[in-house]
Amino acid sequence: MNMIASPGQLKASLLRWALVLVPLVMLLGFVSGKLAQSGPDNAWFADLVKPDIYPPPATFGIVWSLLYLMMGIAAAMVAAARGAEGRGIALAMFGVQLVLNLAWTPLFFGAHQMTSALYLLIALDIAVAITVFLFWKVRSRAALLLLPYLAWVCFATLLNYQFLKLNPDADGRPTSNAVQRIEL
Repeated sequence: MNMIASPGQLKASLLRWALVLVPLVMLLGFVSGKLAQSGPDNAWFADLVKPDIYPPPATFGIVWSLLYLMMGIAAAMVAAARGAEGRGIALAMFGVQLVLNLAWTPLFFGAHQMTSALYLLIALDIAVAITVFLFWKVRSRAALLLLPYLAWVCFATLLNYQFLKLNPDADGRPTSNAVQRIEL
């Protein structure tokens, strides 16, 4: 039998990738949320009518922490699969969907662009589905780790749609405490 790497070396490779990718993905998600001032403390968001399916605010921090953890582990599993066919394109697509993911929070909470955020979420839904498919071809367990994430972003798309439907005048509106300039 001709082995490229021993099982111990493969586990060490996965561990090294996980030590980089898990904290990186989680940090990027945290920074995106903090920079956009996301959540219930955002004055613009606090003024919005909430849909009936809107979960308690604490849910989001818990769910996103778990999802970013699973995303980082899934990416590490694929990154550690050196020589696997499709590894490069799968990781590139992971990067694309992560950029889309990180762009949503500033667009929705920071820029108050609910319509644009909805279109971005539709693109994210598609990108995550493609990522799951590509991960499956490299490491099926990695793809399975992304299924809760796919379900959550689909739920987020529905939630964004309902926010827009209930608050059509808030799309693009500055916060209520924003300074307005009046020209004479």
